[in-house]
Amino acid sequence: TVDLKYDDFSYATVHQSAFLRCGMMPVQPIKELWWFKIGASEERVYYYDPTSVDAALMKRARRSSRDNTSLEIHPTQLSDEGEYKCRIVVWDNTGNSTEPSVPISKEARMMLKVNVPPEKVEITHLTSGRNLSLRCKSEGAKPPADILWTKTSPDGVETEIPDLSKTREIEPAGELYDTAEQIFYQLEENEMIAKISCVVRHHNTNTTIYKNITFVSPAIQNALKVTRQRFAEPVLYSSIEDQDGQDNKAGLVKISADPGFKVPYNTSVTLKAAAPGVFPEPRYLWWGGDQTGIAGRELRIDNLEEDKSYYVLAENPL
Repeated sequence: TVDLKYDDFSYATVHQSAFLRCGMMPVQPIKELWWFKIGASEERVYYYDPTSVDAALMKRARRSSRDNTSLEIHPTQLSDEGEYKCRIVVWDNTGNSTEPSVPISKEARMMLKVNVPPEKVEITHLTSGRNLSLRCKSEGAKPPADILWTKTSPDGVETEIPDLSKTREIEPAGELYDTAEQIFYQLEENEMIAKISCVVRHHNTNTTIYKNITFVSPAIQNALKVTRQRFAEPVLYSSIEDQDGQDNKAGLVKISADPGFKVPYNTSVTLKAAAPGVFPEPRYLWWGGDQTGIAGRELRIDNLEEDKSYYVLAENPL
């Protein structure tokens, strides 16, 4: 007798390889191998006859090199999801070499689930003084993606923002899903700069996407202590949106270090900022470490004794 080894469910990520296991125990000489996709009717995917035919009836399908009977599909498409059937016909004489071999047919059915990582992530915001309303949307994932929020301090420490005052929506978009989450958050009075990240996690495809937005205090923007007159409007934090994992708008500013970004202990270093092609010429303001509100294109740091983070704000009338 022949038994088939197979998995009831197999999982694949779109555009990558799918593996549908259908092996024999014990291994026997194959007479025929069929693979079908089950829908309204049985669609032939693969046929193999060791004597004459080795045919992929679906161009992206092939026999697996792992055991010669399992099926691989590459690259996987969302339309590949569904139920499959493997049929193996083997020669068997039940251990009696004097009797003619007879064909024995075995079948197994299994499901293929195709996962899709998020196609697009966007973050939008509204501010009123230190009060923030942030909305993050992940589009085109299957199953729906998860969203969490983190805040990174100027010294690079990232902490998760608690689940306070947030709303989440999951909407179907055809066979895919969009996930949107909105939070309300208040910056602390002494925060000069805060980078808030929408972290989109899709565990089924091992995908993590960061979308960042950095809020800069008016005190830093103007390099002056901000005072609020009795009838004045609240001063807004400015923001730098980072939609692609890199600072798009801030990417206009180039920073260099002399002699370099990695220096020996107790060494002096000069940071230089430039915004090539920007007009009008911006003014530059540096802060970080123990220095705050230093104006100019260059910042000199003497006797650096530990790792520190420094920031430059470039600003022109536009």
